[in-house]
Amino acid sequence: MYRYETHLHTSPVSKCACAGVEESLRFYKEVGYDGVFITNHFLDGNINIDASKSYEEKINFYFSDYENGLEVGKKLGIKVFCGIEISYRGTDFLIYGLDKEWFLANAGIMKMDKTKELLFMMKNGALVVQAHPYREAPYIDHIRLYPRCVHGVEVINASRNEPENKMAKLYADNYGLIEFAGSDNHSGKGKRKLAGMCSKEPVTSESDFVKRVKERELKVFTLDLD
Repeated sequence: MYRYETHLHTSPVSKCACAGVEESLRFYKEVGYDGVFITNHFLDGNINIDASKSYEEKINFYFSDYENGLEVGKKLGIKVFCGIEISYRGTDFLIYGLDKEWFLANAGIMKMDKTKELLFMMKNGALVVQAHPYREAPYIDHIRLYPRCVHGVEVINASRNEPENKMAKLYADNYGLIEFAGSDNHSGKGKRKLAGMCSKEPVTSESDFVKRVKERELKVFTLDLD
């Protein structure tokens, strides 16, 4: 089986990440992953850039870790793909299938409410997954669910606890949403409990991944390194 990390944060783009691109990719190569999606926090989340910068400057910075990852991945022999994590008051969504050019051409998304933004991205071909939907934290005032605005749900987030993941599984089951998994790794090799999506055939591109996840060809998996 081919294994893919779907939820990875890297430094310096994600302010909360403590591992850089090369360290992270070396780690995933060593533990047997075939590829990773770099899904840093977008402009509406915990991105490490001055808010006074222009939209174009922010987008160029945002994609810099992914672009660096493409070169590092070639050197190490691990596939690197692009993903996005957008946010709304602690409610997060993983977006796959939209590239840098799309974001440069669609600055208007920053003025949309999240429902309209998610539906707009779906209309433009994106795969939309709600990350850790039952996450609890002091900065989250309540749990928000968007069952009509997503294709799938992270039923396994390796950084969350069992009750939260179990509730996410019930949510996906009852709404017929795609089951999805990822590590939500912010610490590179420091992360010992991992998750992701696996496939009998290798993923060749972001569009290939989007198509096959929507067709429910990929399955969730976990990996405990302890």
